[in-house]
Amino acid sequence: MEKTAERILALAEKYRDDTAANLSRLVRIRSLSGGEKEMAAELKRQMEAAGFDGVRLDGLGSVHGRVGRGGRLIAVDAHIDTVDQGNLENWEGDPFSGRIADGCVHGRGSVDQKGGAAAMVTAGRILKELGLENGVTVLFTGTVMEEDCDGLCWKYIIEEEKVRPELVILTEPTALGVYRGHRGRMEMRVSFQGLSAHGSAPERGRNAIYMASRACLEIEKLNGRLGHDDFLGKGSVTVSEIVSGSPSLCAVADFARIHLDRRLTAGETKESAVAEVRELVQGMPAVVDVLQYREKAYTGLEYGMEKYYPTWTLEADHPAVARAVDSFRSLFGREPRVDKWTFSTNGVAIMGLHGIPCVGFGPGDEVAAHAPNEKVAVDDLVKASAFYAQYALSMK
Repeated sequence: MEKTAERILALAEKYRDDTAANLSRLVRIRSLSGGEKEMAAELKRQMEAAGFDGVRLDGLGSVHGRVGRGGRLIAVDAHIDTVDQGNLENWEGDPFSGRIADGCVHGRGSVDQKGGAAAMVTAGRILKELGLENGVTVLFTGTVMEEDCDGLCWKYIIEEEKVRPELVILTEPTALGVYRGHRGRMEMRVSFQGLSAHGSAPERGRNAIYMASRACLEIEKLNGRLGHDDFLGKGSVTVSEIVSGSPSLCAVADFARIHLDRRLTAGETKESAVAEVRELVQGMPAVVDVLQYREKAYTGLEYGMEKYYPTWTLEADHPAVARAVDSFRSLFGREPRVDKWTFSTNGVAIMGLHGIPCVGFGPGDEVAAHAPNEKVAVDDLVKASAFYAQYALSMK
């Protein structure tokens, strides 16, 4: 195993410049959720150039490429959509330059999450060169629409494509730590029905904005008393939007709606989170809903799911985690940091909805995700590509 690890590291280093160049090409392609067509074509081309088997696009537009022909299936996943650039004035250069400088690849998506995609392409190349003869097939996926609806792509893969690997490695940024879970999340909407009246006599009406405002203050208090888990941390809730309506700006508002971002720690469920909010608005003419997501992919296929993304964790001694720790130790001669993400990933569907174990290992730090001047160290890309190959070869 030590000699195998040495060969993997040598090949990862050999392909250092190729990995960086592949990522640079990916970063130069703007690929917001639902607009990943060009990005998917480029990743497909890179997989084919690396010798992957059976490279294809699924109905939602995610890229699939396989290495190996064994009976056991594991997957390595990277989502290929990104958020937008935000305020351009906060960037020191072109967000989509893909510039390689100072030992880093710069630009939107370099960390979240195209760096993982470039690293897994190199991992597949390494596996093709070394040979994968342990009865395992590795499915590498470049998945779509994660930023808009995390897990939707894997819900499609599992439920519609009928593909069910025994475990999935998520290449979301972990600063090269081994991650084994994260809080869940959900999106709720609370709608308030008021009664309009002329603005000169507001006492004749029922102002929906006032109802929503009182509810917002109660939600702020609710956030302070939500539960805490020693590993995942605290649950949270915040009001992220408020809208209102009235017959005119000279009238009492007869409608208001607030949008809630709810993060769920261990022991919290969709049902418990909805019940908490319903209790806060009890007695008000208010309706609490969990939102639905349904949009068209770039392929034209319309697909959706409820915007409830379950909490998930693996135990520290779970075999998938233990294998990740062993793989890291074999490659780098030290113990990895075992932790969790602050944000949410495709694991909400893979593990949260379908019970397929997930472990995380990715280049870059999640602090850089969605932030200006995003960049990832080429060293991280090299180590991540070695890790994915090592993990696959260590399967028995």
